[in-house]
Amino acid sequence: MSVNKLRGNTLRQKADEKPGKAFRFSLDWEGIFLSPNGTLAWGIFFIVLSVILEVSFLSYIFTGITDQSVVDSLGRQSIRDAGKQTHNLLGFLGAILSHVFVYRWFGLGAILLPIISFLGGLKIAFRREPVNLSSTTKQVIFFTMWISLLMGYIILMSNTENTRSFVAGGIGYTLNVWLFDLLKWGSIIPILFALFVFAVYFYDAKTVLDSWQANPSKGEDSILEAEEATPETEPVKVKEREYVSVVNDTYDDDVLPEIEEEDEKAGIMIQMEEEKSWVVPPIQVVKPVVTTPVTPVVVADLTLEVEDTYQAPILEEVIEDEDVNASILREFGQYDHTLDLPSYQFPNLGLLSEVLENQHEKVSQEELESNKIRIVDTLGSYGINISKIKATIGPTVTLYEIIPEAGVRISKIKNLEGDIALSLAALGIRIIAPMPGRGTIGIEVPNKNRETVFMRSVLSNERFQKSTYDLPVILGKTISNDIHIADLAKMPHLLMAGATGQGKSVGLNVILASLIYKKHPAELKFVLVDPKKVELTLFNKLERHFLAKLPNADEAIITDTKKVIFTLNSLCIEMDSRYDLLKEAAVRNLKEYNAKFAQRRLSPEKGHRFLPYIVLVIDELADLMMTAGKEVETPIARLAQLARAVGIHLVVATQRPSVKVITGLIKANFPARLSFRVTSSIDSRTILDMGGAEQLVGQGDMLLSINSEVIRLQCPFIDTREIEEVCDFIGSQRGYDEAYALPEYEGEDGGESRSEVNTEDFDQLLAEAARLIVTHQQGSTSLIQRKMKLGYNRAGRIMDQLEMIGVVGPFTGSKARDVMFHDLSGLEDHLRSMGIN
Repeated sequence: MSVNKLRGNTLRQKADEKPGKAFRFSLDWEGIFLSPNGTLAWGIFFIVLSVILEVSFLSYIFTGITDQSVVDSLGRQSIRDAGKQTHNLLGFLGAILSHVFVYRWFGLGAILLPIISFLGGLKIAFRREPVNLSSTTKQVIFFTMWISLLMGYIILMSNTENTRSFVAGGIGYTLNVWLFDLLKWGSIIPILFALFVFAVYFYDAKTVLDSWQANPSKGEDSILEAEEATPETEPVKVKEREYVSVVNDTYDDDVLPEIEEEDEKAGIMIQMEEEKSWVVPPIQVVKPVVTTPVTPVVVADLTLEVEDTYQAPILEEVIEDEDVNASILREFGQYDHTLDLPSYQFPNLGLLSEVLENQHEKVSQEELESNKIRIVDTLGSYGINISKIKATIGPTVTLYEIIPEAGVRISKIKNLEGDIALSLAALGIRIIAPMPGRGTIGIEVPNKNRETVFMRSVLSNERFQKSTYDLPVILGKTISNDIHIADLAKMPHLLMAGATGQGKSVGLNVILASLIYKKHPAELKFVLVDPKKVELTLFNKLERHFLAKLPNADEAIITDTKKVIFTLNSLCIEMDSRYDLLKEAAVRNLKEYNAKFAQRRLSPEKGHRFLPYIVLVIDELADLMMTAGKEVETPIARLAQLARAVGIHLVVATQRPSVKVITGLIKANFPARLSFRVTSSIDSRTILDMGGAEQLVGQGDMLLSINSEVIRLQCPFIDTREIEEVCDFIGSQRGYDEAYALPEYEGEDGGESRSEVNTEDFDQLLAEAARLIVTHQQGSTSLIQRKMKLGYNRAGRIMDQLEMIGVVGPFTGSKARDVMFHDLSGLEDHLRSMGIN
């Protein structure tokens, strides 16, 4: 044992010892960061951090404004006190993080930033990379900045700087202020150019473009491979799961035509791409015959010995129309009727007025209790005791449902309608005795403070947005505050009545607006009849999108009585023509017909086309019946009886629902009827077959009778400005060349005016079309379409004009018209006599 000896006042230490070694502290940094446990911990940390950031940012969108004062007060109060006042889902920390990243820096673009932390955490913890982290990080950083810039521009242009806190952020807004000082509104140009440059360099657009131009199509490559792989001189070998196809990798049972086998010979057809025809090369035949099953083809390995060659006939002699249609459907997909207007945008809810909250409570608790007491007291004074009463508050009226004690006659309560109205000091008391399916008696009492049902609120309703009806129309709010949506295609027509100023015209606008918000112009056309000349004029702007009219008509909105007669009869012709198409297509209604056409099972060569729904709207039937009478009644009744199946539906309104206007012939074919307030119970019975409409309180209060059920509704309100905004929005978009053309109808004196035809109104291509028709000896509109490359409406109008000048015969349904000239020389003489070059 060695002992340290004292030398002077020092202690000798061993030579290998270093001073202070026992007191030094060191960390294993490599183990903390690079060990399996370390990488897992840090990876989870970054994942949790991404969740914290994302929740904070999303919460800030809704709570940022209220939390701003709390963040600004930091330093003047404790964190504990500030945390109690914070509304962010992650408390004071979430508010601070959001304030920095969203408010001060990037606005909405900051929502993308947690993606980097999340993907980094996945890569560190689990060594997984769902998407390339480096590439994604670059994209996130760019789009975070770019979205901030774009939002800053929008905020600056819309003069809503107060919302910049969570939309644009400080960076985006400040940069846009600087750009605006330089370029004014043109500051959007560098913003969009930055996006373009990023897309070109990051996604290497030039390389993709060059590659696309250099590579031949798949079909051509497959044909070359097929030709090289199967020379005519070599025997064909069929291997397991190997089969020949050019357009697709597998043959389908619908695509491969069935060939009857004769003399135990079997053939395999190859569809060639050129000219869309079927070409069958010489193929080898073997015994026994190998039957081709449904795809995918699985055949045992066989070596076929050549005995003979077999040349299959061409397509027209082998397969039927259904096989052709299946092949076309597989190659081109279903027919898309919206492609004529591919860029059409549906109107948005922002065009409508915002929903305003009521300034006062609809029905107070005091009003409810007071009315209940008065109803019970009034009935009790007549010896009618009530065992139960409950109230349902609606937008216009409140429904009080009562259950009388046993032994009380319903008719006795019904006769007390006037007494109850007197005790409640209310106009428009309506008693429903009994309530259908409830076992109660209903008393509808108007509310002192009525609720306005705004159009925007009902259009934004989830039921309407997700509605799958063919023609969904919003009619109003029920007494239980539910949105009542009906399918006009199933109604199938609607008869409306109401005294002046009770909401009838607004109701028509609501129906039209709900259809416009839901249907594409290719799916729906309106025929608008407005004898008053002022109610429907705003819809003129929809002429090239939604309106239908007679050929050569000056205006799409029909106001002249004579033109109304022509239009109604033209719709009857359209109806008959559609029935011919349905008959030829072997379907029962328009929906089945369009579905079959979309599947390319109906040939346009035979006159088939996609058929839109047509809704005829007549704003004032009484005026038409007064001036035209039977000339109007007959086609309306005929359309109401037959037009449902072919997609033509009627909405007819009138102020005076008298029996002279709503005749028995018309009324019998309108099972759905809607009445606003009318002046007498007689008018109510005329329209609804029952009283009650005279007790309505006006301003959109209405009764709907459908399927033997009467429902009280409050019609939504849509004003003239809103209609104008919607029509302007649609009218400013690219539309069809002209309105949807209805068939020509000349009337009884049409033949007399044929000799006095004004050639200036004729189409410039009329002479050329006439020569085409005579050359082919086929009076077909589709022939003019194909050969002259015209749209259907223009080709149809030319065909009508050819009939007017005597080149073709009258319309004969789906068959081609008769051609009246058999040689061009006779036609030329006739055209010169008509003054047509």
